[in-house]
Amino acid sequence: MTASFADEEFTSMQMKGVEPVEIKVDVEAAAKRLSRAVQFPTISNQDRSDFDVKAFEGYHQFLVEAYPNVHKTLKREKLGKPRPYSLLYTWEGKDPSLPPVVFMAHQDVVPIAEESRDQWKQEPFSGAIADGYIWGRGVLDDKNQIHAILEAAEMKIKEGFQPNRTIYFVFGHDEEVGGPEGVKHIVDVLEGRGINEIAFVIDESAPLIPGVFPGIKENSALIGIAQKGYMSLQLSVNGEGGHSSQPPEHSNIGILAAAITKLENTQFPYKINRAVRYQYRFMGPELPKEKQPMYEAVAFGNDSKTTELEKKFIDEMAAQQVTRAMLHTTIAVTMFNAGIKDNVLPPSATAVVNFRIAPGDSKEGVIAHVKQAIDDDRVQIKDISASTPPTNIADPYGSGYKMLEKTIRQTWGNDLIVSPFFVIGGSDSKHFQARPFAPNVYTITGIQLESMEEFGGFHGVNERILVDEYGRSIAFFYQLMNNLEELK
Repeated sequence: MTASFADEEFTSMQMKGVEPVEIKVDVEAAAKRLSRAVQFPTISNQDRSDFDVKAFEGYHQFLVEAYPNVHKTLKREKLGKPRPYSLLYTWEGKDPSLPPVVFMAHQDVVPIAEESRDQWKQEPFSGAIADGYIWGRGVLDDKNQIHAILEAAEMKIKEGFQPNRTIYFVFGHDEEVGGPEGVKHIVDVLEGRGINEIAFVIDESAPLIPGVFPGIKENSALIGIAQKGYMSLQLSVNGEGGHSSQPPEHSNIGILAAAITKLENTQFPYKINRAVRYQYRFMGPELPKEKQPMYEAVAFGNDSKTTELEKKFIDEMAAQQVTRAMLHTTIAVTMFNAGIKDNVLPPSATAVVNFRIAPGDSKEGVIAHVKQAIDDDRVQIKDISASTPPTNIADPYGSGYKMLEKTIRQTWGNDLIVSPFFVIGGSDSKHFQARPFAPNVYTITGIQLESMEEFGGFHGVNERILVDEYGRSIAFFYQLMNNLEELK
């Protein structure tokens, strides 16, 4: 970031005076279609051999029946390698010289933990409409976004609308396990077809939620502008097993446990990346006034040196789990396997460590860090993931961001804070955002939630969304399609 204190005042970046737009949506009929969609258990299991072909094929057929105008007007392709269950829709624009845009969401959902089933107020795959909500696994993550996009497109086509620039709808089938079969393949296909510039991409991320970010009580719409990279390493120790009555000085489990301990004790250093600087340039002026000098220092800071105020910021961020993860590459030990019997020494022990790679770090750098931290040749290290690098950082000053903020305010009003933010998780859009031809990828789940408690349904129990808010989500995508003409 090149701005300095002399270049720019640390004032509010919020768009002012946007007129609301009223769009009539038949939300009752739309809710019934989303309810039906939830009833297809399109689960992504970690074991990829456990794949419900019938669920995906049934869901695809349902989409054809539910959105006849979309399927008459847009070209639909089933893509993916080796399994072709991701969907690419092409809505041809009037001006083929204009770079296209991409609307994204994913079909797959996470499994239901068996021990949690009795905690659900409605059956997880019932799609129940009750108490003003649509319930079920995937209704928030992320079929609501697929269907809001398709509902909006169906409405627009009925009105005779054709976009100026081509619009792609990209609905992956394996986002919950990283998207290596689906969207990664679609990006390769588009690149192979000669697409060398994509003007704008929107995908899922945080919904609109009051109090979603520390220090902000107001309703917030956070627009993701960058994502961390992703990699999982398997650490393994292989040696002689034997009888537990004759243990060696160091067992395979003991060697691996020591390696894990050394790695966890050698965390990656904290540093402020450009996406975080952008975030606090927009968010900082809306945070408590007494801390604004610190946020100003972050927003206008220089990566080559860290000021005292920036050091204070790092200390405050490091004290909280969510914000800490924004400042460095994280290390998470997620699996540990060894042994089959209490009196048998296992001949091998393995662990899986997941890394979310911050901007400025690389996959190669992470592996080097792990080797140096463990410093034990008995521990073998192998990349077992469909790893991706940290993404490009989208421009929060560009026409795509401004168009998105305007659409948010047209839909949900001006009484909310809109800010770019650095996404510590990830979505399928990372496969676009890591490529040079799609520099401006923005992520937000276009639906209003009542509270952080409701957000707990995301991968948790009692996943649900308000029927009326789903209507506004459809209106949001409808208006976004109108506003695409403002892209430069």
